[in-house]
Amino acid sequence: MSEDDAPKSAYELAMERLRKRDREQGIEERPLREDQRQRIADVRRVLDARLVEREILYQSDRRKAGTPEELEKLEREYQRDRERIVSERDAKIEKIRAE
Repeated sequence: MSEDDAPKSAYELAMERLRKRDREQGIEERPLREDQRQRIADVRRVLDARLVEREILYQSDRRKAGTPEELEKLEREYQRDRERIVSERDAKIEKIRAE
């Protein structure tokens, strides 16, 4: 049995379908340059560190909170900050990929 005839995993089948859909929509697959890979890794490293830092601060504040209202407020702030940081990370990565 050749490699082409070997059974494919669900992941491989899904990736084939996505590539086909991208080709039909005119989206080209471009490999990243080495400098893009490095910059993406740097962005991930910095912003993932900010996420971890925010998590540590959140856990510390939770231990100090006294009322359920304070806990709820901390949770909302934490979720908002996480979403902002993740959004910033994704936007920066997308900008690098588009270059």
